[in-house]
Amino acid sequence: MKKFLLYFSLAAAVAVSTLAFVPPLRAQQAGQDAAPQQQQNEAQMPASGDTTTHLAQTFSGRLVKEKGEIVLQDPVTKVSYKLDNTAKAKQYIGKQVKVTGKLDMNSNTIQVDGIEPLS
Repeated sequence: MKKFLLYFSLAAAVAVSTLAFVPPLRAQQAGQDAAPQQQQNEAQMPASGDTTTHLAQTFSGRLVKEKGEIVLQDPVTKVSYKLDNTAKAKQYIGKQVKVTGKLDMNSNTIQVDGIEPLS
């Protein structure tokens, strides 16, 4: 009986200590919506020393006019990206879009390959 109580106490202590390290479920659920988009946008940054991404990447956000230029505002990173091709972007001003292109880190400009609306 003493061994049973000892094992039971040990198992309970392990279970309680494990639960102490698990983040609350509500915090996990709240972060699930923004986390994938934030990870996607963080992955878009080129390697250190590069000034332009070598492969086309996707950027999402809202297209707005800012200081006479059309820019993509990323709601997750709170960064605005200039677009090098405003002709493609004019029809999407004020809308949520996905822009595909290469990012020039020096000017924070996306060299636009394509733009499509998000649903």
